[in-house]
Amino acid sequence: MRQGRARFITGFLFAPVLLYVVYVLVPYGQAFYFSLTDTTGFSPEHNFVGFTNYLELFSDEVYLRAIGHNVVILTLFPIFTILIALFFAFMLNIGGRGDKAGIRGVRGSSVYKFVFFFPQVLSIAIVAVIWRRVYQGNEGGMLNAILIELGLVDREKPLAFLGETDSVIGKLTFGEFLLDAPVALICLIIVAIWGSVGFYLVLFSAAMQSIPKDIFEAATLDGANRVQTFFRVTLPLLREHVSIAWVYLGIAALDFYALVVGLTPGVGGPNHATEVMSSWMLTNSFRPDRFDAFAYACAMGVSIAIITLLLAAVQLRITRSREKLEF
Repeated sequence: MRQGRARFITGFLFAPVLLYVVYVLVPYGQAFYFSLTDTTGFSPEHNFVGFTNYLELFSDEVYLRAIGHNVVILTLFPIFTILIALFFAFMLNIGGRGDKAGIRGVRGSSVYKFVFFFPQVLSIAIVAVIWRRVYQGNEGGMLNAILIELGLVDREKPLAFLGETDSVIGKLTFGEFLLDAPVALICLIIVAIWGSVGFYLVLFSAAMQSIPKDIFEAATLDGANRVQTFFRVTLPLLREHVSIAWVYLGIAALDFYALVVGLTPGVGGPNHATEVMSSWMLTNSFRPDRFDAFAYACAMGVSIAIITLLLAAVQLRITRSREKLEF
Protein backbone atom coordinates (compact mmCIF):
# COMPACT_ATOMS: atom_id res chain seq x y z
CA MET A 1 0.00 0.00 0.00
CA ARG A 2 2.76 2.39 0.95
CA GLN A 3 4.73 1.51 -2.19
CA GLY A 4 1.68 2.21 -4.33
CA ARG A 5 1.21 5.59 -2.63
CA ALA A 6 4.88 6.43 -3.14
CA ARG A 7 4.68 5.61 -6.86
CA PHE A 8 1.46 7.66 -7.15
CA ILE A 9 3.03 10.72 -5.49
CA THR A 10 6.26 10.34 -7.45
CA GLY A 11 4.32 10.20 -10.71
CA PHE A 12 2.64 13.52 -9.97
CA LEU A 13 5.82 15.20 -8.76
CA PHE A 14 8.12 14.00 -11.54
CA ALA A 15 7.02 16.49 -14.22
CA PRO A 16 6.98 19.62 -11.98
CA VAL A 17 10.35 18.76 -10.45
CA LEU A 18 11.82 18.09 -13.89
CA LEU A 19 10.55 21.43 -15.20
CA TYR A 20 11.92 23.20 -12.10
CA VAL A 21 15.33 21.61 -12.56
CA VAL A 22 15.49 22.36 -16.30
CA TYR A 23 14.14 25.91 -16.24
CA VAL A 24 15.32 27.15 -12.81
CA LEU A 25 18.24 25.21 -11.34
CA VAL A 26 20.11 24.60 -14.60
CA PRO A 27 20.02 28.31 -15.64
CA TYR A 28 21.24 29.27 -12.16
CA GLY A 29 24.10 26.81 -12.51
CA GLN A 30 24.95 28.13 -15.97
CA ALA A 31 24.92 31.71 -14.69
CA PHE A 32 27.33 30.79 -11.89
CA TYR A 33 29.64 29.00 -14.32
CA PHE A 34 29.62 31.90 -16.79
CA SER A 35 30.37 34.33 -13.96
CA LEU A 36 33.70 32.52 -13.51
CA THR A 37 34.66 33.08 -17.15
CA ASP A 38 35.12 35.95 -19.61
CA THR A 39 32.35 34.83 -21.98
CA THR A 40 30.69 37.35 -24.27
CA GLY A 41 27.37 35.51 -24.22
CA PHE A 42 27.45 35.13 -28.01
CA SER A 43 30.48 32.96 -28.62
CA PRO A 44 31.11 29.49 -27.11
CA GLU A 45 34.78 30.39 -26.69
CA HIS A 46 35.70 31.66 -23.24
CA ASN A 47 38.45 31.49 -20.65
CA PHE A 48 38.20 30.62 -16.96
CA VAL A 49 39.04 33.67 -14.82
CA GLY A 50 37.95 32.48 -11.37
CA PHE A 51 36.45 35.06 -9.03
CA THR A 52 37.81 38.06 -10.90
CA ASN A 53 34.33 39.30 -11.82
CA TYR A 54 33.18 39.03 -8.22
CA LEU A 55 36.18 40.97 -6.94
CA GLU A 56 35.44 43.69 -9.46
CA LEU A 57 31.99 44.18 -7.92
CA PHE A 58 33.62 45.65 -4.81
CA SER A 59 35.24 48.41 -6.90
CA ASP A 60 32.21 49.19 -9.07
CA GLU A 61 30.96 52.53 -7.69
CA VAL A 62 27.62 52.36 -9.50
CA TYR A 63 26.92 48.82 -8.29
CA LEU A 64 27.79 49.75 -4.70
CA ARG A 65 25.51 52.76 -4.97
CA ALA A 66 22.79 50.50 -6.39
CA ILE A 67 23.15 48.24 -3.35
CA GLY A 68 22.69 51.33 -1.17
CA HIS A 69 19.48 52.16 -3.03
CA ASN A 70 18.23 48.60 -2.50
CA VAL A 71 19.00 48.96 1.21
CA VAL A 72 16.89 52.13 1.35
CA ILE A 73 14.07 50.36 -0.51
CA LEU A 74 14.41 47.33 1.76
CA THR A 75 14.05 49.61 4.78
CA LEU A 76 11.17 51.85 3.69
CA PHE A 77 9.10 49.73 1.31
CA PRO A 78 8.23 46.75 3.58
CA ILE A 79 7.79 48.88 6.72
CA PHE A 80 5.35 51.40 5.27
CA THR A 81 3.50 48.80 3.19
CA ILE A 82 2.90 46.55 6.19
CA LEU A 83 1.98 49.43 8.53
CA ILE A 84 -0.51 50.97 6.08
CA ALA A 85 -2.01 47.58 5.21
CA LEU A 86 -2.38 46.65 8.89
CA PHE A 87 -3.99 49.99 9.71
CA PHE A 88 -6.57 49.81 6.93
CA ALA A 89 -7.25 46.10 7.51
CA PHE A 90 -7.91 46.77 11.19
CA MET A 91 -10.16 49.73 10.42
CA LEU A 92 -12.14 47.81 7.81
CA ASN A 93 -12.65 44.71 9.95
CA ILE A 94 -12.77 45.98 13.52
CA GLY A 95 -13.07 49.73 13.13
CA GLY A 96 -16.87 49.83 13.06
CA ARG A 97 -19.13 50.62 15.97
CA GLY A 98 -19.98 48.00 18.52
CA ASP A 99 -23.59 46.93 19.00
CA LYS A 100 -25.57 43.99 20.27
CA ALA A 101 -24.04 41.81 17.58
CA GLY A 102 -20.55 42.71 18.76
CA ILE A 103 -17.77 44.63 17.08
CA ARG A 104 -18.17 45.03 13.35
CA GLY A 105 -16.14 46.36 10.48
CA VAL A 106 -16.99 49.61 8.77
CA ARG A 107 -19.99 49.67 6.48
CA GLY A 108 -19.08 48.87 2.87
CA SER A 109 -15.75 47.28 3.80
CA SER A 110 -15.89 44.94 0.79
CA VAL A 111 -16.06 47.95 -1.53
CA TYR A 112 -13.04 49.52 0.14
CA LYS A 113 -11.12 46.26 -0.19
CA PHE A 114 -11.87 46.18 -3.90
CA VAL A 115 -10.69 49.79 -4.32
CA PHE A 116 -7.46 49.12 -2.45
CA PHE A 117 -6.84 45.85 -4.30
CA PHE A 118 -7.47 47.37 -7.74
CA PRO A 119 -3.80 48.37 -8.38
CA GLN A 120 -2.92 44.67 -8.20
CA VAL A 121 -4.83 43.94 -11.41
CA LEU A 122 -2.97 46.63 -13.36
CA SER A 123 0.12 45.70 -15.34
CA ILE A 124 3.36 47.48 -14.53
CA ALA A 125 3.20 49.23 -17.93
CA ILE A 126 -0.15 50.82 -17.05
CA VAL A 127 1.12 51.78 -13.60
CA ALA A 128 4.15 53.44 -15.20
CA VAL A 129 1.96 55.45 -17.60
CA ILE A 130 -0.32 56.61 -14.78
CA TRP A 131 2.44 57.66 -12.43
CA ARG A 132 4.54 59.30 -15.13
CA ARG A 133 1.56 61.58 -15.63
CA VAL A 134 1.30 62.16 -11.89
CA TYR A 135 5.01 62.98 -11.52
CA GLN A 136 5.30 64.93 -14.78
CA GLY A 137 7.82 67.71 -14.30
CA ASN A 138 5.68 70.61 -15.52
CA GLU A 139 2.34 72.20 -14.70
CA GLY A 140 0.63 69.46 -16.71
CA GLY A 141 1.59 66.88 -14.08
CA MET A 142 -1.08 66.14 -11.48
CA LEU A 143 1.10 66.77 -8.43
CA ASN A 144 2.61 69.94 -9.84
CA ALA A 145 -0.84 71.21 -10.85
CA ILE A 146 -2.17 70.69 -7.31
CA LEU A 147 0.87 72.30 -5.68
CA ILE A 148 0.70 75.26 -8.07
CA GLU A 149 -2.99 75.82 -7.33
CA LEU A 150 -2.25 75.71 -3.60
CA GLY A 151 0.51 78.27 -4.08
CA LEU A 152 3.22 75.93 -2.78
CA VAL A 153 5.14 75.77 -6.06
CA ASP A 154 6.03 78.53 -8.51
CA ARG A 155 4.31 78.04 -11.87
CA GLU A 156 7.58 78.92 -13.61
CA LYS A 157 9.59 76.41 -11.57
CA PRO A 158 7.61 73.17 -11.23
CA LEU A 159 9.14 70.23 -9.40
CA ALA A 160 10.90 67.51 -11.40
CA PHE A 161 10.02 64.58 -9.17
CA LEU A 162 11.58 61.79 -11.24
CA GLY A 163 14.43 64.08 -12.30
CA GLU A 164 15.49 65.09 -8.79
CA THR A 165 18.86 63.67 -7.78
CA ASP A 166 19.16 65.43 -4.40
CA SER A 167 19.15 63.01 -1.48
CA VAL A 168 16.61 63.41 1.32
CA ILE A 169 19.06 61.97 3.87
CA GLY A 170 22.32 63.29 2.43
CA LYS A 171 25.06 60.99 1.21
CA LEU A 172 26.57 58.57 3.71
CA THR A 173 29.80 56.86 2.66
CA PHE A 174 31.22 53.70 4.20
CA GLY A 175 34.46 53.17 2.32
CA GLU A 176 33.43 52.52 -1.27
CA PHE A 177 29.82 51.96 -0.24
CA LEU A 178 27.45 54.90 -0.78
CA LEU A 179 24.07 55.15 0.94
CA ASP A 180 21.69 57.85 -0.26
CA ALA A 181 17.99 58.30 -0.94
CA PRO A 182 17.41 60.60 -3.94
CA VAL A 183 13.99 62.18 -4.37
CA ALA A 184 13.46 60.20 -7.57
CA LEU A 185 14.03 56.94 -5.67
CA ILE A 186 11.56 57.97 -2.95
CA CYS A 187 9.00 58.62 -5.69
CA LEU A 188 9.43 55.03 -6.93
CA ILE A 189 9.03 53.68 -3.39
CA ILE A 190 5.74 55.59 -3.06
CA VAL A 191 4.49 53.98 -6.28
CA ALA A 192 5.52 50.53 -5.03
CA ILE A 193 3.71 51.07 -1.72
CA TRP A 194 0.59 52.26 -3.56
CA GLY A 195 0.60 49.14 -5.70
CA SER A 196 1.28 46.67 -2.87
CA VAL A 197 -0.89 47.83 0.04
CA GLY A 198 -4.07 46.36 -1.42
CA PHE A 199 -2.76 42.80 -1.62
CA TYR A 200 -1.51 42.76 1.98
CA LEU A 201 -4.65 44.52 3.18
CA VAL A 202 -6.66 41.58 1.83
CA LEU A 203 -4.16 39.13 3.36
CA PHE A 204 -4.35 40.72 6.80
CA SER A 205 -8.13 41.12 6.53
CA ALA A 206 -8.53 37.39 5.93
CA ALA A 207 -6.30 36.69 8.94
CA MET A 208 -8.27 39.09 11.15
CA GLN A 209 -11.57 37.54 10.14
CA SER A 210 -10.29 34.17 11.36
CA ILE A 211 -9.77 35.60 14.87
CA PRO A 212 -12.80 34.85 17.09
CA LYS A 213 -14.87 37.97 17.76
CA ASP A 214 -15.17 36.91 21.40
CA ILE A 215 -11.53 37.91 21.92
CA PHE A 216 -12.16 41.48 20.79
CA GLU A 217 -15.37 41.70 22.79
CA ALA A 218 -13.56 40.45 25.91
CA ALA A 219 -10.84 43.06 25.41
CA THR A 220 -13.49 45.76 25.02
CA LEU A 221 -15.28 44.66 28.21
CA ASP A 222 -11.97 44.82 30.06
CA GLY A 223 -11.72 48.48 29.08
CA ALA A 224 -9.25 48.24 26.19
CA ASN A 225 -9.64 50.90 23.51
CA ARG A 226 -9.09 50.30 19.79
CA VAL A 227 -5.38 51.17 19.91
CA GLN A 228 -4.74 48.82 22.83
CA THR A 229 -6.80 46.10 21.15
CA PHE A 230 -4.69 46.40 18.02
CA PHE A 231 -1.30 46.17 19.77
CA ARG A 232 -2.27 43.72 22.53
CA VAL A 233 -4.62 41.39 20.65
CA THR A 234 -4.61 41.78 16.87
CA LEU A 235 -0.93 42.27 16.13
CA PRO A 236 0.36 39.30 18.21
CA LEU A 237 -2.14 37.00 16.50
CA LEU A 238 -1.03 38.24 13.06
CA ARG A 239 2.69 37.88 13.68
CA GLU A 240 3.08 34.89 11.36
CA HIS A 241 1.28 36.68 8.52
CA VAL A 242 3.36 39.82 9.04
CA SER A 243 6.54 37.74 8.90
CA ILE A 244 5.48 36.15 5.61
CA ALA A 245 4.62 39.57 4.19
CA TRP A 246 8.01 40.87 5.29
CA VAL A 247 9.84 38.11 3.44
CA TYR A 248 7.89 38.64 0.21
CA LEU A 249 8.27 42.42 0.37
CA GLY A 250 11.97 42.06 1.10
CA ILE A 251 12.44 39.94 -2.00
CA ALA A 252 10.45 42.47 -4.04
CA ALA A 253 12.60 45.29 -2.64
CA LEU A 254 15.72 43.58 -3.97
CA ASP A 255 14.25 43.56 -7.47
CA PHE A 256 12.43 46.83 -8.27
CA TYR A 257 13.59 46.51 -11.87
CA ALA A 258 10.20 47.01 -13.54
CA LEU A 259 9.49 50.34 -11.84
CA VAL A 260 12.97 51.67 -12.59
CA VAL A 261 12.67 50.83 -16.28
CA GLY A 262 9.07 51.97 -16.56
CA LEU A 263 9.29 55.31 -14.76
CA THR A 264 12.80 56.71 -14.79
CA PRO A 265 14.49 58.59 -17.64
CA GLY A 266 16.79 55.93 -19.07
CA VAL A 267 17.53 52.84 -17.02
CA GLY A 268 18.39 53.96 -13.49
CA GLY A 269 18.52 57.66 -14.33
CA PRO A 270 18.98 60.47 -13.88
CA ASN A 271 22.69 60.12 -13.12
CA HIS A 272 22.13 56.68 -11.51
CA ALA A 273 19.82 58.26 -8.90
CA THR A 274 17.38 55.35 -9.15
CA GLU A 275 19.84 52.61 -10.06
CA VAL A 276 19.23 49.27 -8.35
CA MET A 277 21.17 46.04 -8.58
CA SER A 278 18.90 44.43 -11.18
CA SER A 279 18.84 47.48 -13.46
CA TRP A 280 22.62 47.85 -13.37
CA MET A 281 22.94 44.14 -14.12
CA LEU A 282 20.86 44.57 -17.27
CA THR A 283 22.87 47.63 -18.31
CA ASN A 284 26.09 45.63 -18.01
CA SER A 285 24.77 42.57 -19.83
CA PHE A 286 25.41 43.85 -23.35
CA ARG A 287 27.82 46.77 -23.03
CA PRO A 288 29.50 47.41 -26.39
CA ASP A 289 32.61 48.85 -24.70
CA ARG A 290 33.39 45.69 -22.73
CA PHE A 291 34.28 42.26 -24.07
CA ASP A 292 33.28 40.23 -20.97
CA ALA A 293 30.21 42.29 -20.04
CA PHE A 294 27.93 39.25 -20.06
CA ALA A 295 30.13 37.34 -17.62
CA TYR A 296 30.30 40.38 -15.33
CA ALA A 297 26.49 40.67 -15.41
CA CYS A 298 26.24 36.97 -14.50
CA ALA A 299 28.37 37.67 -11.42
CA MET A 300 25.92 40.43 -10.46
CA GLY A 301 22.98 38.07 -10.93
CA VAL A 302 24.54 35.42 -8.72
CA SER A 303 25.32 38.02 -6.04
CA ILE A 304 21.70 39.23 -6.11
CA ALA A 305 20.46 35.64 -5.73
CA ILE A 306 22.78 35.07 -2.76
CA ILE A 307 21.70 38.30 -1.06
CA THR A 308 18.03 37.39 -1.58
CA LEU A 309 18.48 33.90 -0.13
CA LEU A 310 20.39 35.27 2.87
CA LEU A 311 17.69 37.87 3.51
CA ALA A 312 14.92 35.25 3.42
CA ALA A 313 16.92 32.86 5.64
CA VAL A 314 17.64 35.56 8.24
CA GLN A 315 14.00 36.65 8.36
CA LEU A 316 12.72 33.09 8.71
CA ARG A 317 15.32 32.37 11.39
CA ILE A 318 14.24 35.44 13.36
CA THR A 319 10.60 34.39 13.06
CA ARG A 320 11.29 30.85 14.27
CA SER A 321 13.41 32.15 17.15
CA ARG A 322 10.52 34.36 18.32
CA GLU A 323 8.08 31.46 18.11
CA LYS A 324 10.38 29.27 20.24
CA LEU A 325 10.78 32.03 22.83
CA GLU A 326 7.01 32.50 23.03
CA PHE A 327 6.47 28.75 23.33
